[in-house]
Amino acid sequence: MATIREGRASALLVVDMQVGVVADAWDAAAVIERIQGLVRRARAEGIPVIWVQHADDGLPQGSPAWQWAPELLPLPGEALIPKNHNSAFEDTPLEATLAGLGVSRLVLTGAATNWCIRATAYGALDRGYDLALVADAHTTSPMTLDNGRTIAPACVIDELNLAMTWLSYPGRRNSAPLAAAVDW
Repeated sequence: MATIREGRASALLVVDMQVGVVADAWDAAAVIERIQGLVRRARAEGIPVIWVQHADDGLPQGSPAWQWAPELLPLPGEALIPKNHNSAFEDTPLEATLAGLGVSRLVLTGAATNWCIRATAYGALDRGYDLALVADAHTTSPMTLDNGRTIAPACVIDELNLAMTWLSYPGRRNSAPLAAAVDW
């Protein structure tokens, strides 16, 4: 069983809101606007904002596509977590950063829902964190399968939101609130 995190300290996690990741993402402008609002609220209320930035062969570090979406930029002093795998926890300093801040609850936003958001959400729960996946503050792009069928982004988003309301982990709370209803 996972170690259950003590306390009620929260952090806002902004995952992979990068130019190349959101370029063709569903409802990206509205998602970015909601994340901007959450970042402003978190900063005003003293909630740590942690920025996770992906790099791999398809998203090379330093490339134009790797850069932050211009509407969402970290402030000096906010935690920056570089990653090379889907989960923000794998082979990164995220857990040490959260421990240093005394965080037990993550408010998760970002992209891409079907890859990095899903992996980070399950990684958080597996590691004993409470989790609020912000239902209207994550996005992804359409996926075309080998058989030619396309999975619509809204379906992927809806499925993960539903999973986050029904999953049951001992000693942990998970939810999928709308951005306007996030309670730190």
